[in-house]
Amino acid sequence: MKRRDVLKAGAAGALMPGFAIGQQAKVIKFVPQADLALLDLVQTTGLVTRNHAMMVFDTLYGMDNQFQPQPQMVAGHQVSDDGKTWTLTLRDKLAFHDGTPVLARDAVASIERWAKVDVLGQLMRAQLDELSAPSDKALRFRFKKPFPLLPLALSKTSGMCPIMPVRLAATEPSVQVTEMVGSGPFRFVPGERVPGSRVVYQKFAGYVPREGAPAFTSGAKIAYVDRVEWHTIPDAATAAAALQSGEVDWWEQPIPDLIPVLRGHKDINVQVHDKAGSMAMIRFNQLNAPFDKPAVRRALLAGITQSDYMMAAMGEDKLRWRDNVGFFLPGTPYANDGGMASLTSARSLEKVKKDLAAAGYKGEKVVMLVPTDFAVLNAMSEVAGDYFKRVGINLDYQSLDWGTVLQRLASKQPIDKGGWNLFCNFVPGIITTSPPLHTYMRGVGAKGTFGWPESAKHEALLDAFFGAAALPEQQRLAREMQLQAFQDVPYIPTGLMLQPAAYRKSLSGMLDGSPLFHNIKKA
Repeated sequence: MKRRDVLKAGAAGALMPGFAIGQQAKVIKFVPQADLALLDLVQTTGLVTRNHAMMVFDTLYGMDNQFQPQPQMVAGHQVSDDGKTWTLTLRDKLAFHDGTPVLARDAVASIERWAKVDVLGQLMRAQLDELSAPSDKALRFRFKKPFPLLPLALSKTSGMCPIMPVRLAATEPSVQVTEMVGSGPFRFVPGERVPGSRVVYQKFAGYVPREGAPAFTSGAKIAYVDRVEWHTIPDAATAAAALQSGEVDWWEQPIPDLIPVLRGHKDINVQVHDKAGSMAMIRFNQLNAPFDKPAVRRALLAGITQSDYMMAAMGEDKLRWRDNVGFFLPGTPYANDGGMASLTSARSLEKVKKDLAAAGYKGEKVVMLVPTDFAVLNAMSEVAGDYFKRVGINLDYQSLDWGTVLQRLASKQPIDKGGWNLFCNFVPGIITTSPPLHTYMRGVGAKGTFGWPESAKHEALLDAFFGAAALPEQQRLAREMQLQAFQDVPYIPTGLMLQPAAYRKSLSGMLDGSPLFHNIKKA
């Protein structure tokens, strides 16, 4: 790429239409990783939608910097002696953006909607005998057996459980909620949204922060700015120019070629705030041939070189990525070496071709969804597409915008009816820190997330994990899960990315983790 040369040639002077240089001191202008195409978090796992939801909605529990759940909308909870009944009490004076109070029945309806589609939510729902609101402030969970994962399930940040008014939460998960009313520190401004270009949020004056220092999604969520604007800028050179000139304040995912230029600018910080990073992958749709056959998926492992994907996405600086990565986040208690020879042994395209033939691949067309307006995924897709062609896959490489990809991913239809076979993706590293959070390893078929892998063996190991009290036994089971994953291949791990953000030095108070807009002050 030559974007750096374009930038040096004077792209910084090419001001974008509609941007005002003399912006107010209390406005943050942000360039997201991609356009916000879908608003309803329950209908997508897209991180753009998740980042949007974190502004608008609050959660019953937050997560701290050690990835531990902490009370957020709840003042606290009580657990019965047998561990089967949890009573959660809401904090005082919580209010939605439409002015109505947050009541326990709103939370119950929100949980019920979320739990129908979220994999951990489904697990929780299957164990429930009762979920009720005995009063306006109290939620009661009565389980068939002890369920100590409740705070974790309600605090997780990928597949989060957004609390909304019951009139909206009553919507079936298959129907999109388009009215964005939460109780978070910012409210969505629908009249100023321009699809493909701009999303606007305003400080919610009625927000009641809890006490305590902010840490990730826990603690006090105080908005110090009046307004946040998201500006979608697909061209990297234009985004970099806008950041240098001060037209925007924050670029979520600068491309590797431009990081040295931005790092050298006296008014710009370039820093990794999400220390857990993002785990990259090639995700298969296991409903459609040829990837309905585990042997076909396994055959592709022998030719994958993770560093190829990481250098394409993150550049040559190894401080920004790691290879030789399995299914769990490196450096965390459940990371292990089980089955890693599948990715670290000598690479052989000829072996892949031979194994594909032995697995029964007969040249079926393979539809790959590629978001060309999402730089990181586009870069990884180019590497994957080249690899698949070299090993003889009959590839239909479909270049699309990210919003269309997200819509297509929901389809379980066959290829001739708009279905799909695979795409490159990345997920927050935090969800790969433990088996209960790791939705992309789950083997629950059509009840799971897109790709819909099915593995009774993985689910049996997960059940055993829930019953294991001691860490050594849990770690043993996690190793067994990874060994099984290299047999089932729900996806192919392609590395760990540590994506830096670039932002003006006029911003302070940025928290570690995902892009969060509370606690940030602008000079």
